[in-house]
Amino acid sequence: MPRKVIITCAVTGAIHTPSMSPYLPITPEEIAEAALGAADAGAAIVHLHARRREDGAPTQDPALFLEFVSKIKAASDVVINLTTGGAPTMLAEERLQPAMKLKPEVASLNMGSMNFGLYEMVGRFKDWKYDWEKPYLVNSDDRIFRNTFRDIAYILESCSGNDTRFEIECYDIGHLYTAAHFLDRGLVKPPLFIQSVFGIRGGIGAHMEDVMHMRRTADRLFGHDYLWSVLGAGRNQIPVATMSAAMGGMVRVGLEDSLWDGPGTLAKTNAAQVKRIRTVIEALSLEVATPAEAREMLKLKGRNNVNF
Repeated sequence: MPRKVIITCAVTGAIHTPSMSPYLPITPEEIAEAALGAADAGAAIVHLHARRREDGAPTQDPALFLEFVSKIKAASDVVINLTTGGAPTMLAEERLQPAMKLKPEVASLNMGSMNFGLYEMVGRFKDWKYDWEKPYLVNSDDRIFRNTFRDIAYILESCSGNDTRFEIECYDIGHLYTAAHFLDRGLVKPPLFIQSVFGIRGGIGAHMEDVMHMRRTADRLFGHDYLWSVLGAGRNQIPVATMSAAMGGMVRVGLEDSLWDGPGTLAKTNAAQVKRIRTVIEALSLEVATPAEAREMLKLKGRNNVNF
């Protein structure tokens, strides 16, 4: 039978600001609509952040998350994955709140502190809708995205009773070793869902050798006890996802990671990016995994065991 590929769609994120694209979902209603569109297009998992209604700034207010996750769950069987990354300006306690209170099937978890440079985006835009946007990007050249060993352990221990599985985000090779460390400590359990991130300034690049190095290292550290997925930032999104699919991995796309649907063309929906990578997957004679198949592959607790 053809191999199944899980598509995760990251719907809005904290990297891009409202001024960068008129198609970026901001309100809970827009986020829910975007997530459902991605699910209809073939995403088995939707990875979700929240934004303030009034200005589109990132927020970890669980009440805002609840507005859209309840709508998504009522209308779709898609697996809901909540961020604990939030934004680089937030500390772990704030970032943890939605996952701890809503107890999703999956939550993201970053595996290390790092420089997280968004400042190069500033020169591409002249008109800003909100006062916070430009300083948020400009000051990223002096900002560390904090994820210490203590922070990571705090998030894992706080969610240990929820049976939430983690999308373990690895921006560099050392992050894979950190994941292996927490596996040895028993704070994460197999099968691990390793999400390798390529092309963020401060993390590993997006060259094919970088992708292969990540895969080889993960194979050596985790053997058969993990599923490997990738995301490529910006223009790297589809090329890196294509490499992963061809190498036996899973894929992540979405407007959190890239605003584009081809050179110079903004993606109007998250669904457009899901459809694009779905075409690639099926051209490789592979099949897109359903939410039920993703739950089985990742050994998730099921949609009825969440707190929303």
